[in-house]
Formats: sequence, C-alpha cells, structure tokens
Amino acid sequence: MRIEQVTDTVHVVTGTNVNWALVTDGDAVTVIDAGYPNDGTALLASLEAIGRTPQDVQAVLLTHAHLDHMGGIPTLLAQRSVPVLTGADEVAHAHRDYQEQITPGQMLRQCTHWSGITWVTQTLRAVLPHASMTVPSAAPVPFGEALDLPGSPTPVSTPGHTSGHTAYVLEAAAVLFTGDALVTAHPLLPGPPRPQLLPSFFSEDETKMEESLRELSGLHADVIVPGHGPVAKGAIEDIVRNVDRMR
Repeated sequence: MRIEQVTDTVHVVTGTNVNWALVTDGDAVTVIDAGYPNDGTALLASLEAIGRTPQDVQAVLLTHAHLDHMGGIPTLLAQRSVPVLTGADEVAHAHRDYQEQITPGQMLRQCTHWSGITWVTQTLRAVLPHASMTVPSAAPVPFGEALDLPGSPTPVSTPGHTSGHTAYVLEAAAVLFTGDALVTAHPLLPGPPRPQLLPSFFSEDETKMEESLRELSGLHADVIVPGHGPVAKGAIEDIVRNVDRMR
C-alpha cells in the first residue's frame, strides 16, 4: 500500500495495482472506490494512516462495480454501516443483476507474456476466494448535483468502461476522480505512465468511452486521480487532448 497526499483534503491510496481515495473534511471522510476484495485490510490501514477510523467514514462512492474497485467495501461495512453510492445504472451491476467483467478466458489469454502472467497472478491473489461478491446495499445518486459529503463530490456520468461508470469531481478543489474512464498506467499497458485508456477487452463500449472523455474535458479540474496509475496534474482538457492524440 502506498499513500500520496495530493491536496490538503485528498489522499490517494494504491493497493494491488489499483487506486482508491480518501477525501476529508475535518474528521469526516468520503471513500472513493475500495480496491480488490483482499485489499480490504489495506483500506482500513489507509484510514488509520491518515489519522481516521472507519467510524469517520460518511459514505463510499463507487466509480464502477468491477472487483478491483468495490472489493474492499464489505470489509469497511463490517466495521461501520455507511451508504454505498454510485450511478443509477451501476447499482444493478453492484447488485450483480448483470455482470460486466473480464472473463476467465480473457485473463488466460494475457498469459502469453511475463507482464500478463504477473498481472494474472497478482489479480487472483487479490480476488480469491471472493470472485462472486456483491454489494447489495449500493444505491443511486443523481448526476450533476454536489453531494452532502466530505469534499462535496459531484457525480458525473461516464459510461463506456461499464454501462453505468461514474466519475466524481470536487469543484472547489478542482480534483477529478476518473475511475477507469481515464487511467495513467496499468500492468498490461506498455510504456511510461501517461493519460490513456485501458486495453479494450476491459471495457464494454469504447465509443461511449470516447464520448465520456469529452464530457470529462468540460469539467473544472487540474488534479486527476485515475483508477490505475499515478495522479496527473494539468488542465483536464489538455489531458484529454493528449489521450486523443495517443490513440
């Protein structure tokens, strides 16, 4: 686990090849995403590392219901019952009324090179035996309205990676949490960290992903916290322009 403080109120935590964030307002905390199932202990440790406890958490905001982003939620909820909120279309995904997830076959096809083998091994260790977990308490939030939570995050609809993928922006702090709508690195992506999209087999609709990037580019943000990879700093419209150029 690695923790980086990127503003006075935002800490970004890296677990098993994935990020989550802790947004503070005094003692109160909003958690954004939660890592893999076996990152749950690290999620609790990250709260302790910034001087908070599960009792300080006011809610968990979920960008999308892939196992590497919602996996630590049950560990937190076992300590404190808090709302788990996400976009309306993603609620059913968190409930597993439907599933949009990389298949075992797609994972095995990554084992033709060493980086793929390493990623698959790390992923299995981070997931098993919780591959069929759900978050039945997940509930919807309205888009475009600041939530009454630490940081006043505003949900932004960004479908494509999953059907109901949701980003969050802290307007006052100019911080944007992009989830997997925009990343800066991943074990299966070549080259140095840079603004980019995940490999296509991870996502449901790349056309919608491109549309969501344009939606993100219109936001006020100059600190971009991705679901994977290091924090990017700079105007979001410039970062999105770089993504378009590299693709």
